[in-house]
Amino acid sequence: MTTVPKFVIGNWKMQARHEHGLQLARDISRRLKDAPPPPHLHTIICPPFTQLDGVHQALKETGLPHEQLGMGAQDCYPASSGPFTGDISAPMIRDLGARYVILGHSERRQNHGETDAIIRQKVKAATAAGITPIVCIGEHLAERNEGRAASVLSTQIEGSLTRGFRGILAYEPVWAIGSGITPSRDELQRKLTLIRALLPMRLMTDDIRVPVLYGGSVTSVQAPSIMSIEAVDGVLVGSASLEAQSFLDIIDAAAEATTPQPSP
Repeated sequence: MTTVPKFVIGNWKMQARHEHGLQLARDISRRLKDAPPPPHLHTIICPPFTQLDGVHQALKETGLPHEQLGMGAQDCYPASSGPFTGDISAPMIRDLGARYVILGHSERRQNHGETDAIIRQKVKAATAAGITPIVCIGEHLAERNEGRAASVLSTQIEGSLTRGFRGILAYEPVWAIGSGITPSRDELQRKLTLIRALLPMRLMTDDIRVPVLYGGSVTSVQAPSIMSIEAVDGVLVGSASLEAQSFLDIIDAAAEATTPQPSP
């Protein structure tokens, strides 16, 4: 019997200056070194580009394998190199220790005009560099209220993921991010069940197990309830990952709520 992995991913966004980021990484690392999470629970920290090297060094000091305590970046460029001023390639973040990268976050889609096609190119680039893509999808409030969430999610999955995608998918309803509002358990279960039904059609196979996470105003108070939902494989955490104790509380909640189960 093998255990389906679960994930707690911290997205620091454009926050945490140098010293704050290093101390935050050290505090989290030391606690997990003293009390390692179960092997099936993977913790990933995604700092800004300027923090990658320092955070990587802090995480290495724990001696935990990167599968249990790893680092990701928050974006990468589709090309591996070239005259692209201000951009960062997947091989560059891989050189600094990143094993994961967040792609297609709603803030990138809205603020930088990223389309599904661009995100798919980035997925290809990350995969080619040996980095696991964490692809975000989610509907806006108007799309939800108009009953178009299923269509939006289907379009994003079809457009953003590659055939044979081997990464992580994060469902982040745009209306929940930073709002303090989370979907009800029933709504979240329905949305994640829908996503799991859509994935095999895009991947052209039902043999690939893609972890599906929830993100959107995740807090330590909400984490136990969210992680207890059968369809949830983990959480993508925003502001609550910027304070060591709140992030550690979410990790503890995830460890307690998840139980070993056979792979499908």
